[in-house]
Amino acid sequence: MNDVLIRSLTPSVLGILVRRGAHFAAAEDAVQDALLEAVRVWPDNPPRDPKGWLVTVAWRRFLDATRADAARTKREQQLEEEPARDSAPAVDDTLQLYFLCAHPSLTSSSAVALTLRAVGGLTTRQIAEAYLVPESTMAQRISRAKRTVSRVRFDQPGDVSTVLRVLYLVFNEGYSGDVDLAAEAIRLTRQLASAIDHPEVAGLLALMLLHHARRAARISPHGNLVPLAEQDRSLWDTETISEGITILYSALARDRLGEYQAQAAIAALHADAITAEETDWVQIVEWYDELERLTDSPVVRLNRAVAVGEADGARAGLAALATLDNSLPRHTAVAAYLHERDGDLTTAAALYSEAAYKATNLAERDHLTRQASRLNSRRSAD
Repeated sequence: MNDVLIRSLTPSVLGILVRRGAHFAAAEDAVQDALLEAVRVWPDNPPRDPKGWLVTVAWRRFLDATRADAARTKREQQLEEEPARDSAPAVDDTLQLYFLCAHPSLTSSSAVALTLRAVGGLTTRQIAEAYLVPESTMAQRISRAKRTVSRVRFDQPGDVSTVLRVLYLVFNEGYSGDVDLAAEAIRLTRQLASAIDHPEVAGLLALMLLHHARRAARISPHGNLVPLAEQDRSLWDTETISEGITILYSALARDRLGEYQAQAAIAALHADAITAEETDWVQIVEWYDELERLTDSPVVRLNRAVAVGEADGARAGLAALATLDNSLPRHTAVAAYLHERDGDLTTAAALYSEAAYKATNLAERDHLTRQASRLNSRRSAD
């Protein structure tokens, strides 16, 4: 039995324990104990029903932990409710767990960390590395989040907007990180879209599909990050792009614009361009104006500055950038790009080096370092 199978069973097993009455934090600990036992036992003695085996072992671990604090009569009642071996309903509880982990009492960062740990099956160390924080810091963050939701049951979940935010962030983590969660985020968003008739759910699904369709072109055969303008567009998944655009148009037709629909519209304009030179940057700037109105986000204004630089020239982009806080993530990288477009290679090379030092993603750091080296080589040649 491999790790992929074990990870795929984790959300359903966790959901079963919570539905049977286990508090979330205790259930999550019990499932982790069961997973460790599976790694030890399964190679020599694989069960006929892996999911049922995990439910049985995890439930017993939960009961063992409860015995330490419970009175004798309560302990006996819990033992009577122990499920039969190898019996478990074939229900996918993952989306319900997202609602639980996305409870409004949690911050976005805590909700994502808890979701990655409890539902995504990542270790605390993997999540800490993704966030570039010490493992002990991330462990404390996840523990606080588990304590917060420990008294929350499935009839007290987070609202749809919170779940959308967590799905969006998990998709981005899967899209840019070492652990592939993007496909799972798309699967769950499809489930949500089929259950809830909401234009922003459709907008998020369209956005995910349009980004995911370009994934094969984002990394070179050597493992290097490939910028959008340099991607081989023949590698883009046109069927997925078509689906994403169809979903987006249907959502926009309802005239209830939200931030995910606006982001998807920008992604659709990129996807619709046969070459980078044919990109409709003027319309992209207009969509960024709408997105800024909806979100008032400095990150949106940062991305808008790039679009302005493409539509109206590098100096117009630099003027837009000058109004923003230079401590924003990727601000230095954007400044480097716009200065290069303006012909100031010396400043651009220095800014690329500075941006590489600040980068939180290894692939992005390598890309920015190569950009700085490329410009320094050009300057030396001149």
